[in-house]
Amino acid sequence: MGHPHLPSTETAVAAVREVARAYDLEMTVTDDIGADQTSRRTSAGAFAVLDADGSLPHEAFIELGGAPAVTVQVFPEDDAKVTVDGVEFEDVPRDSVPAFLRSVYGGIAYVKGRFFPPGQWLVVPLPGDETYKELVPRTMLSPWLARNFRS
Repeated sequence: MGHPHLPSTETAVAAVREVARAYDLEMTVTDDIGADQTSRRTSAGAFAVLDADGSLPHEAFIELGGAPAVTVQVFPEDDAKVTVDGVEFEDVPRDSVPAFLRSVYGGIAYVKGRFFPPGQWLVVPLPGDETYKELVPRTMLSPWLARNFRS
């Protein structure tokens, strides 16, 4: 199942705003616009605002209130980094971010533990056949993560 296409950072922020509204969450957004402001622009010259092709890159950092603590960093390269209670999911496609957040706040995401190899993983299933899984360090098991533990 495909996700609606989010062609820009601004459309991704609007989609996250809709998810925040649906789950009654507070949301703050910090925008960085220009190659000299975004975190991944190493090819642009010093103090350059535009990329070499003349485009104006736009990056956004979103903080969502409530439990769990979630931040989303939307990059100009069509991907995002989503952090859920300290567990970082790198390279989530920008189009998948709203479904990812619905899974987390809708109670579908869960923590799965294994005896061998030992560890705990935060699993975030999305509609269709898409699942994200990241290792949770034992010292980072927050109350929300512990509450969503499945064996």
